[in-house]
Amino acid sequence: MRIAVVGAGFAGLSAAKVLRQSGFDVTVFEKAPDVGGVWSRTRRYPGLHTQNNKGTYHLSDLPMPADCPQWPSGEQVQRYLESYVEKFGLGSVLRLSTEVASAELINDDTGWLVTSRPTGAQDPVTVQRYDHLVVANGIFSDPVVPSFDGHEGFAAAGGRVLATGEFHDVEAARGRNVLVVGYGKSSCDVAVPLSDVAAQTHVVARDLLWKMPRKLGGALNYKYLLLTRMGEALFRYLDLKGFERFLHGPGNGLRQRMVDSVGAVATRQLRLRELGLVPRGSFEDIARSTVSLVTEGFFERVADGRITVHREQMITELLVGDDGRPAARLADGTVLPADLVICGTGFRQHVPFFDDALHARLQDDAGNFQLYRQILPIGVPRLTFAGYNSSFFSPLSAEMAAVWTAAYLRGGIALPAEDRMRDEVRARLAWMAARTNGRHARGTNIIPFSMHNIDEVLNELGLNVGPLTRAWQWLLPVDPRSYRRVTARMIARTADGGATGEGASVRSAGGAIRHNHEDSHISG
Repeated sequence: MRIAVVGAGFAGLSAAKVLRQSGFDVTVFEKAPDVGGVWSRTRRYPGLHTQNNKGTYHLSDLPMPADCPQWPSGEQVQRYLESYVEKFGLGSVLRLSTEVASAELINDDTGWLVTSRPTGAQDPVTVQRYDHLVVANGIFSDPVVPSFDGHEGFAAAGGRVLATGEFHDVEAARGRNVLVVGYGKSSCDVAVPLSDVAAQTHVVARDLLWKMPRKLGGALNYKYLLLTRMGEALFRYLDLKGFERFLHGPGNGLRQRMVDSVGAVATRQLRLRELGLVPRGSFEDIARSTVSLVTEGFFERVADGRITVHREQMITELLVGDDGRPAARLADGTVLPADLVICGTGFRQHVPFFDDALHARLQDDAGNFQLYRQILPIGVPRLTFAGYNSSFFSPLSAEMAAVWTAAYLRGGIALPAEDRMRDEVRARLAWMAARTNGRHARGTNIIPFSMHNIDEVLNELGLNVGPLTRAWQWLLPVDPRSYRRVTARMIARTADGGATGEGASVRSAGGAIRHNHEDSHISG
């Protein structure tokens, strides 16, 4: 079976490795010149670091290097993924600097026509047929930059508007007036190095988010608070089981006091009241849509005036000031000089190489992806998704989704009836939308319920880690190495399972159609 994987970040690379070990012929398309996805050098912004410590942010069979710091930089994560490619011999299947222009489902029996071309070019175009397609393009790959009124005059005066992932050289901000739009991870990360070189650094925050210190009280690493099963259980899941029933039933008062106490310590430690930056709502809201770790030095720079935060504000227009220089007006009427506007304003979750008709089959009326187990689109054959389960343990979540896909293709999963899968997906999406106020990245962001998702995926395969390991994970941070044997167990279990899944009817495909302006020919 020939499989095309689109994307070479954590999800795409782990999918390629698992699928190759499972006996499939894999090709990975990546439009960047290097592997890494969001960690690619083409997308790294100054100040980028992981939110997880290095012990919890890696794939199961390759830990981060021992000499890596506790919170690796973007460059270090990208080098780690290059070492993963080398360790598992993935270099030969990579098609770097190659953009997938379109992927068309021919029919249920024939598979996909994947049209690719060199990144940034229109020709030459290559069209190849694949039996199965894995979408691993990343749910945080396409930044959304607001369309500000007055942008034309602002740009004519020398002003620039960029997404955080488009800003790579901090020296470009030296001596300039900078506005950072947003209050999430990327906005706060980039604001710190900017404040070291810019004339002024202003952060415009429509909503304030709760932030978690890396070490609570300067001593307790946050991994012991949120990167454990106990930390996850503090937030109410769709289905309560075991000890969670107590925590959200008779023990709810105790649970609430635990959450509130963490919030109180974080508020004091970060001096949020003195800075006027206490978010609205309760600390429990930290896990509503994403958990934002404090950027080292951010609040210290707010305190000493190098960063100014405009809370509950937004840019209403870009303009040219009385001095002829670029500026921006906020909703409260404040006009700020703004040579550079850097936007950490979210991402668009979509698959750019699918047409509107296919998107309509994949999404509900609200635009949410309808994916069983965050992997399988219902009613669209020969297609799975990888990395559409963003979580605290995104590398591990993506890898276990790849194991599920390989088992599915090897005929190792007995799926529920289609109506039952649809009902389950609808119920989950409704719950996700309600608990996040709609901020669930079109159904792809499962924070903070990382281990719940992994359990559901592996329990369906009968391949979850043992009860003793899961018990340890209640108190200690989840170690991805505990899952390093899952792929081999899946391969052994499905070796004689018979092709009851897609593998039952998929034939080997070959050939490539290449086009240019002049002619076309078929080879293969």
